[in-house]
Amino acid sequence: MTSPRRIAFFGSSILSAYWNGAATYYRGLVRQLAERGHHVVFFEPDAFDRGRFRDLEDPDWVEVVVYPAEEGAARSVLDRASDADVVVKASGVGVLDHFLESEVVARFSGSATTVFWDVDAPATLSRLEEDDNHPLRRLVSRFDAVFTYGGGEPVTERYNGLGARHVAVVYNAADPQTHHPVDPDPRFEGALGFLGNRLPDREERVRRFFLDPATGSGDGRFLLGGAGWDPETLPGNVEYLGHVPPNEHNAFNVTPTAILNIHRESMIRNGFAPATRMFEAGVAGACMISDSWAGIDFFLEPGREILVAEDGRGVSEILEALDDETAEKIGAAARERILAEHTYAHRAAQVEGELEAIR
Repeated sequence: MTSPRRIAFFGSSILSAYWNGAATYYRGLVRQLAERGHHVVFFEPDAFDRGRFRDLEDPDWVEVVVYPAEEGAARSVLDRASDADVVVKASGVGVLDHFLESEVVARFSGSATTVFWDVDAPATLSRLEEDDNHPLRRLVSRFDAVFTYGGGEPVTERYNGLGARHVAVVYNAADPQTHHPVDPDPRFEGALGFLGNRLPDREERVRRFFLDPATGSGDGRFLLGGAGWDPETLPGNVEYLGHVPPNEHNAFNVTPTAILNIHRESMIRNGFAPATRMFEAGVAGACMISDSWAGIDFFLEPGREILVAEDGRGVSEILEALDDETAEKIGAAARERILAEHTYAHRAAQVEGELEAIR
């Protein structure tokens, strides 16, 4: 273990998962960094109605500072980070992103280790590569390091091509304290469950891999959770649950016969980008069906720890052949593998090593 560090982390939100898929990633990593002796202050804007949908109450493993979503307040919280050893600016804060990125580089270069932490690397890189004048493109080489939460070698090579000094992929993982087996909940009984917010480059894949199989399944019950979906457009056997708070995710994951993982189009094109929920559902013991993407076997073994479908027809065929005993065995195997290799304790140890490497 390295000496404790003071870490200032500017991100979207650690207190609310509402329209904020990175929340559990932040929570898992920060909790484990705290377990290893580091002090983290997480700065998040009061924006997008997240305060009204807060689902984490005053954790003792992180100091959280919520600031008004305006430039003056952002300057004030940047002042509060002046004693940090490491300053992290995450992608997708959603408020004053370019301002925060330029200020972190200008204020802290030389006095602290500066990290741009990209929680949506394929999408970010596409924007930077298509626009030579993008503000972040000029800053990439000025950060001490770029960390991403997925993407593997393709993402590393692309960031290196933009001049990044040091690139590390810190994958999503599971927090066994938060995600674990629980008793089934009758509210979530069904053949297949999918949890994901409606996003432009996810919508078509949800139709192909989830809604089309539901349409062809007869009276099988399908469960859709997440914000933004229009219940009026869904097949009759799809029950729309709306936003499912994180404290109900375990029950949602273990109750249906199977849980579906659908990756966004940008993640599929790049590969090596496992969704956070893949690990969260797996460590709870869920039998998972995933769309196919390059690198999946790096994390879980297809056919034994996870089931893989090339399209909606493949999902339907898997469901037709899947019985409870097989589903239970696959879920148990996934849980065992994730506990052995893919927890946030593993990822926090990696982060320590990466920070040591760039000192």
